[in-house]
Amino acid sequence: MNLPRSTSLPRVLVLMGGPDAEREVSIMSGTEVARALTVSGAFEVIALTVDKPTAAELLAHTPDVIYPVLHGPWGEGGPLQEILETISASRGIGYVGPKPRAAAIAMDKIATKAFASQVGVRTPRARQIQRNDGIDLARELGAPLVLKPSNDGSSVDLRICRSNEEIAEARAHLEMKREFLMAEEFIKGREMTVGIVNGQVLPIIEIIPAVEYYDYQAKYFRDDTRYVLDPALDERVAHEMRSATHAIFTTLGLRDVARADFMVDERGAWFLEINTAPGMTTHSLIPMASRHRGVDMPQLCADLVHAALARTRKPITAAIS
Repeated sequence: MNLPRSTSLPRVLVLMGGPDAEREVSIMSGTEVARALTVSGAFEVIALTVDKPTAAELLAHTPDVIYPVLHGPWGEGGPLQEILETISASRGIGYVGPKPRAAAIAMDKIATKAFASQVGVRTPRARQIQRNDGIDLARELGAPLVLKPSNDGSSVDLRICRSNEEIAEARAHLEMKREFLMAEEFIKGREMTVGIVNGQVLPIIEIIPAVEYYDYQAKYFRDDTRYVLDPALDERVAHEMRSATHAIFTTLGLRDVARADFMVDERGAWFLEINTAPGMTTHSLIPMASRHRGVDMPQLCADLVHAALARTRKPITAAIS
């Protein structure tokens, strides 16, 4: 049964929730996006909390465009995008964010690093490891190093290991729930992030957490994390980060919005990863950087929806069940 329309405005279906570890944050982000689109006055907005929806379940809401605000491997790493691409191809309904292949590559930190290296972007040495594979990380990379899931976000299950003993302990703990991890050279320096919206690079933000590193709590819940917009940087380094963000965004075939994370030391900027469904909460960095350039949250979200609407085509008659 299709949901009846109450207005002639384009209908935006905002998706939030999902089955991944960041479900709570996704609901926070989705709520803010739905509120912003409503405030913009340009759309009819339906906010929908989901787990793993089917195409038919989404189409029942008769959207003109879909704005997924899910975080994690299923919601932003390709599986949901496969469903949205099927809807787009058969019904001409656009969606915000990358196509499935680009989403999957960006979610895979090892694959993203390979693409970054191909376009000359500096990134810390890293390798993927698998549960019980016998790789001696202390010998290959040495302490200190970072252990984290190779396909998750928001610093979920991230460990900084400063000794060989900590490497062994962290690996044993993480491998109880993760089959694959990434071991990455630890870069001590300043933490930076660079957003990009519709191909335009946003102002650089320096992140200064009150705790050891910018973890899940610091990102979304703590109020003592400091953010510095347009921080004092050597212009060479600032240019390096802006160029790297644009190059990776373009090389991976991303679209609409993304956020690249960096560490900066005396050698320059080190690319860590790129997020294709960055947080949109009251603590999040894309809205913060956008406001700094004079574009508030309602206009930011509206711009992203308009970009997706511009990709729509006339509906065709293929059925989805």
